[in-house]
Amino acid sequence: MTRKNYVFTSESVSEGHPDKVCDRISDAVLDAFFTEDPYSRVACETMATTDRVVIGGEVRGPGDVIKRVEEIARECVKDIGYEQQGFHWANMKVNNYLHAQSADIAQGVDGGADKDEGAGDQGIMFGYACTETDALMPAPIQYSHAILRRLAEVRKSGKEPALGPDAKSQLSIRYEDGKPVEVTSVVLSTQHLDPDLSSNDVRAIVEPYIREILPADWLTKVTEWHVNPTGKFVIGGPDGDAGLTGRKIIVDTYGGAAPHGGGAFSGKDPTKVDRSAAYAARYLAKNVVAAGMADRCTLQLAYAIGVSKPLSIYVDTHGTGQVHEAEIEKAVATAMDLTPRGIRTHLGLNKPIYQRTAAYGHFGRAPDEQGGFSWEKTDLVDALKKAV
Repeated sequence: MTRKNYVFTSESVSEGHPDKVCDRISDAVLDAFFTEDPYSRVACETMATTDRVVIGGEVRGPGDVIKRVEEIARECVKDIGYEQQGFHWANMKVNNYLHAQSADIAQGVDGGADKDEGAGDQGIMFGYACTETDALMPAPIQYSHAILRRLAEVRKSGKEPALGPDAKSQLSIRYEDGKPVEVTSVVLSTQHLDPDLSSNDVRAIVEPYIREILPADWLTKVTEWHVNPTGKFVIGGPDGDAGLTGRKIIVDTYGGAAPHGGGAFSGKDPTKVDRSAAYAARYLAKNVVAAGMADRCTLQLAYAIGVSKPLSIYVDTHGTGQVHEAEIEKAVATAMDLTPRGIRTHLGLNKPIYQRTAAYGHFGRAPDEQGGFSWEKTDLVDALKKAV
């Protein structure tokens, strides 16, 4: 039986977190390739540490993009806001080790006259949706993201110049009868540029924005607040802690409220089902919930490298389903072509839309006019209803 009363915690990290700096650069490289050639192949990894960014991986596409990688990296770091001693967009060293895609991988993925395009790798991918928020996302991760996005807005606008780019948030939310009703604790650590600021000073800056984001009745007299609990947080970003692409996969997805598959997202073109099939799984799970078939839905897809069709489709509605899981599994397979090519075509993924996903979550975001976050649409509801 599903638990109804409990406390659940999720965290988010800002765009200035060292790992997110790396995700941003990797996705910016991907977007640069897609801007010139929508059929480029990219697997870009980034590492950042004190005054240095190292970029490597496999690519297939316009050669002039490789020559611009250093410029792309500097633009990303500048936009995030790093101009500090130890990590400055203009002074950092950038090492570029991108090289041509493996021919062995290419032969398994490429389509031809006698075969459809195959998956870029084996793997399992999960999608999840629930009725806790309007975005059909779990409340702890959705509000953790929203807090940091708001703090980034006021930092970049100049309204709160004392804040630095590096930050983390964490919310513990109490559930009653399966619904979020109260924040039991707020954890917020943010870099600050004035070394004389105390934890109380920082709390005075950030608390109004946290209260702006959270439902008013969720913060009570017994809510615990931990703002910069270690005290001073002046040295931040890659100067304080090294960063790597793909190291914040739970932040990227559902905050631990649902399973995550085996791969990260950033820096990968959508022939890599680590990314595209995870987007498809979220799209399907969200449409199942939006169609009223369940209040919660976890959906798993599995693939083999070089094979186009998914090996399996699994659905769990956690006891909230209005339609049997087996029927939903049949319906999603009917409503959407789940081959790699079919996913990319249906969701329009061969576009430069990925840099915007690199921070504040890949899910629970509004679809935009340029095609970003197309997997958040609920335009499959009628097709699913018809299929069952």
